[in-house]
Amino acid sequence: MPELPEVEVVRLGLAEHVTGRTLAAVEVRHPRSVRRHLAGELDFTARLRGRRIRAARRRGKYLWLELDGAQALLAHLGMSGQMRIQPPGAADETHLRVRLRFIDDGPELRFIDQRTFGGLSVEDVVAGLPTPVAHIARDPMDPGFDQDAVVVGIRRRRTGLKRALLDQTLVSGIGNIYADEALWRARLHGARPTATLTAAQGRTLLSAVTEVMTEALAAGGTSFDALYVNINGASGYFDRSLAAYGQAGRPCPRCGTAIRREPFMNRSSYTCPRCQPRPRRPHL
Repeated sequence: MPELPEVEVVRLGLAEHVTGRTLAAVEVRHPRSVRRHLAGELDFTARLRGRRIRAARRRGKYLWLELDGAQALLAHLGMSGQMRIQPPGAADETHLRVRLRFIDDGPELRFIDQRTFGGLSVEDVVAGLPTPVAHIARDPMDPGFDQDAVVVGIRRRRTGLKRALLDQTLVSGIGNIYADEALWRARLHGARPTATLTAAQGRTLLSAVTEVMTEALAAGGTSFDALYVNINGASGYFDRSLAAYGQAGRPCPRCGTAIRREPFMNRSSYTCPRCQPRPRRPHL
């Protein structure tokens, strides 16, 4: 699934192309793509018609378009969701699910989702956040992010370090890719019990998270296939810079030891056995 850098790339594109525009009509082409809007498809389209988009926002991996009237169009990208800007009359994409047209007859906003795990919904906004996002913690690129407080929170947990990084109520935006990359940069193993982490190591780890995400954002994110693209359909290229994630069997860029792949929560973790030795009593 897309992580913070990939979602931020999409947000930046939306901010440029749809902010200040007013919706004229919404066409739902697959009902599953609005299933999270519990009032149904007709209510979804009616709530959006005539609404002005004030801004494109994000918290962690969560993306939304702020509307007038204290509501938001919340987008769940899922595993294959894309937000694309297309000129009117452009051929429909095979997996086009929702089309949004504007009163200026300019470029359309299209939601494309091959696997239909994602979707759109109109949500109330409270204290600046759509209600389904209220429990999500700030991310390391948020100006209000409190690194020291998050370090304290991590150390209080009774779990493995990588599990803590993936807990979106503790720190948001981090997924499997950037957790592995940050842990590699910090020379820490993801199975290390959080209670054994020192405050200095915690700060080093979160600084590594910020660093790797900033670099990934500059590269347009990480795209392993055509499902992860920006609003113009272009792929990111940070996958060329990955040191650990997906690099099983390849030499560690730091010490030359072959990167190891290990099972983790029905996924995989990638580490350097020399730079990131497993704890003697791992907490999985």
